[in-house]
Amino acid sequence: MCSNVGMRWNGQELGVEDAAALPGLGRLDGFVRSVQTPEFAGITFHEVLAKSALNKVPGPSRMPFGWTINPYRGCSHACAYCLHPETLILMADGRHKPLSSIRIGDRLIGTERRGAYRRYVETTVSAVWSTRKRAHRVRLADGTEVIGSADHRFLTDRGWKFIRPPESGQRPHLTTNNRLQGFGLGVARTHHGGEDYRRGYLCGMIRGDAMMLRREYSRTGGKGSFVASRFRLALADGEALERSRTFLAREGIDTVQRPFAVGSASRRPMTAIFTSKRAHYDRILDLIAWPAEPSDTWHRGFLAGVFDAEGSCSRGILRISNSDEAILEATRRGLAVLSLDAVTEPARENGVRTIRLRGGLTARRRFFDEVRPAITRKLDLVGDAVTTHADLRVVGIDDLGETVDMIDITTGTGDFIANGVVSHNCFARPTHEYLDLDGGDDFDRQIVVKVNVADVLRRELGRASWQRHPVALGTNTDPYQRAEGRYALMPRIIDELTASRTPFSILTKGTLLRRDLERLADASRHVSVDIAMSIAIYDDALQQSVEHGTPTAPARLATVRAVREAGLDCGVFLMPILPYLTDTRAHLDEALRRASEAGATSVVHTALRLKPGVKEWYFEWLARDHPELLPKYRAMYPGRVADAPKDYRRWLAARIRPLMRAHGLARGEESPVTGGPAHNAPQSSTASALWEPDVRGGSVPPTLF
Repeated sequence: MCSNVGMRWNGQELGVEDAAALPGLGRLDGFVRSVQTPEFAGITFHEVLAKSALNKVPGPSRMPFGWTINPYRGCSHACAYCLHPETLILMADGRHKPLSSIRIGDRLIGTERRGAYRRYVETTVSAVWSTRKRAHRVRLADGTEVIGSADHRFLTDRGWKFIRPPESGQRPHLTTNNRLQGFGLGVARTHHGGEDYRRGYLCGMIRGDAMMLRREYSRTGGKGSFVASRFRLALADGEALERSRTFLAREGIDTVQRPFAVGSASRRPMTAIFTSKRAHYDRILDLIAWPAEPSDTWHRGFLAGVFDAEGSCSRGILRISNSDEAILEATRRGLAVLSLDAVTEPARENGVRTIRLRGGLTARRRFFDEVRPAITRKLDLVGDAVTTHADLRVVGIDDLGETVDMIDITTGTGDFIANGVVSHNCFARPTHEYLDLDGGDDFDRQIVVKVNVADVLRRELGRASWQRHPVALGTNTDPYQRAEGRYALMPRIIDELTASRTPFSILTKGTLLRRDLERLADASRHVSVDIAMSIAIYDDALQQSVEHGTPTAPARLATVRAVREAGLDCGVFLMPILPYLTDTRAHLDEALRRASEAGATSVVHTALRLKPGVKEWYFEWLARDHPELLPKYRAMYPGRVADAPKDYRRWLAARIRPLMRAHGLARGEESPVTGGPAHNAPQSSTASALWEPDVRGGSVPPTLF
C-alpha cells in the first residue's frame, strides 16, 4: 500500500513571487498557499478554494458520462530534470544569464527542426521550478562543464541522452566520446568588470567611433585666443552609448546626452553624449592611452568596445573593420590572447581593413562570452543551423556525491542552451486544454489542489436540479496521484457521492486507491461504483522508459487483486497499445494472462492515438530509442492524423479478441467509464479520446498513459 500521510510539509503563504511565477494561477480566486516538501522535490502544490467541483462534459460529447470531478490540476507522477543554478543560459539577446536568474516570460534561445536542419530559434520560458537532486558533472573535451541530475538530458550526435543510466531498466545515457551538440563554453569564464575592463572598453569605443577635438580659436574682437576641448560619441545603439556614458561617469566624467541625427528610411536615428570640459577631455585622453603591458581583462574590454564601435556579425561572420593600424593591431593581439583564430583581409580603396574571425559559431560564441559587447543585435544567432565546431566529446561524468539545489525550466521549444550545449527540459502537457488554467501553467511540477472540493461537491449534489448523473474521476488527472497521500481528498468525495446516491467511476494508475477500499466497498452497497486500473505495458524495461516515475505494472496488478478481494469488480485499461512495441501476440497474451490472474473482470483496449503537439515528441523518443520504427509510425500517423488506421484497429481487435476469450475476459458490465461491454469499447473514441500520450518531460513523456 502506498501512503504518504506522515510526510513533513513546509508550507508558506503565497506571495508576490509565487503569483508572478504562475500568472495563470494568479487569475484564479481562492488562493490559500503554496507548499513544497523534500519528499516531492521539484513539485510545488498550490492550494486553492474551488468554486465548483462538478465539471460538465462539453456536449455533444461521445463520452458515456456527463460529469467529472478533478480534485487536482496537474499530476505528480512524473519525474524531474534539472541543472545547477549557476548554469549559464543563452538569452534571446545573445547574452548569458545564470539559471537562477531566469524568470517566466524571459526570451531565450532554443532549437527546432526546420527541414533537414535543427536551427536556433527564440523561445519563451513558461515555467520555472526548483528541486534538490544528487549532482553529476559532465566534462567535455573543450573544457565545458555542466552539473545536473542523473535524469537530465542533452542532445548528442546520436539523439537525446540522459546523464546517467536508470537504477533499473534501460535508457539512452551519456558515455565517454559521445559528442554533445552546441558550441560549448570552453575555458572558464572571466569576470567582466573593474577598472581594466572599463579602460579597455572606452579605448576601443572612443578610438573606434568618437570625435575628440582640441583646437585654438580666436576670441571675438581679436582679443586673444582660447583652446576648446570637444568630446562627442554619437551612436545609433543605445546599449553601447549607455555603457560608455556609465563607464565615463565612474571615472568622474559627466556627459550631456541629446539627439544627434534624425532617422530616415535608410538610417536609424542617433543619440550622442558630449562634454566640453578641459579636465574631462584630459581624463579621457588618459583613459584611452595604450597601456605598456595590457592585462587580459583590458584586452577583453578593448575588443568589446571596438566591436560595438566598428564590428558586425552577419550571415555567421564576425568582422571588425578600421583604417587605423594601431587599432587593428590591438584587435589582433586581443584575439590572440583569447586563442581565437582570425585573418586580416586586404585593404579596400578607402584604406579600411577588416579582421575576420574564423571558427564558425563556436568561435563567435567564445568571442561574445569572453568579451561581452554591449550591442545585443550583433549577437543574434536566430536561424543559424546547430553545428558543432568545438570539441564537445564527453571525457568524464562524475558523481559529485552530494545533493544540491537545482532548477529546471520549461520553454516553448522544449529545450534551451545550457553552458553552450543543447539541453532538454520538461514540457507542459498538451492536454492543458482540458484544464482550467492557461497554457504554460499546467505542469507536472505545478500542481493545483482544490482543498475544499468535498465541501463544494456536497453543496452541488444537494441541489434540487441534480439528477444523479454518472460522475467519472480520473478522466483528466489521476485522483490517486502521490499528492493524494497528503491531501486525502478522495475519502470525502466518495462519501458525498455515496450519500447523494450518485453513481461514479474511478480510473487510476495509483496504488493509493487501496487506502480507500473499505470505503469504496461500503459505497458499492448503496450506489453503482466502477473501478478500473490503467496498466498499459507489461515489459518492465519498456514501462520504465515510457512511464518513468509511476507505479510498476506488478504494483498496479496487486492493486487489482486488492480491489477484487474487497468484493469489487475491477477493470483493466490495456491502453493505449503501442504499434510494433506492445501489440505482439506474446505481449498481449502476457498482459491478458496477468490481468486475468489478478482477477480483472474486464479489459478495455485501444490503439495509440497521437494528437498534434504530442506526436512530435513521441516521434523524437522513437528516433532515440527505436529508430527502426520511425518510418513505420510516420506511415501510420501522417501529417495531423491522430488515430491509427482503421485496418490496423481491425487487425488489432481480431488479434486480441481470441486472447481475451482464452483468458476469460470476454465479458464486461456496462460502466460509466466505457459506456458498454468493456471488451467492445470503441477503438478510437470513448476511451482513447481521454487516455492518450501525455507530454511531460522530454522527447517522450515520463508517463504516456
